[in-house]
Amino acid sequence: MTSEKIKGPASYFPSIEKAYGRPIGEWQDLVRKHSPARHMELVNMLKSEHKMGHGHANAIVAHTLAADKKAGS
Repeated sequence: MTSEKIKGPASYFPSIEKAYGRPIGEWQDLVRKHSPARHMELVNMLKSEHKMGHGHANAIVAHTLAADKKAGS
């Protein structure tokens, strides 16, 4: 049995949860709560209000927006 390596924004999720002490679902809910907004506005909100690093904030926003677009939200 082989396990597929997680790629893209989701590859950051374990370190985000460890670093900031909240599950990814909570971060995604927070992004959705502030939508509609531009990608970088959401990234900057996570950085300024939650002291998140740029890469982590960008990964959450990118993954959340892509999932919502795919779901037709």
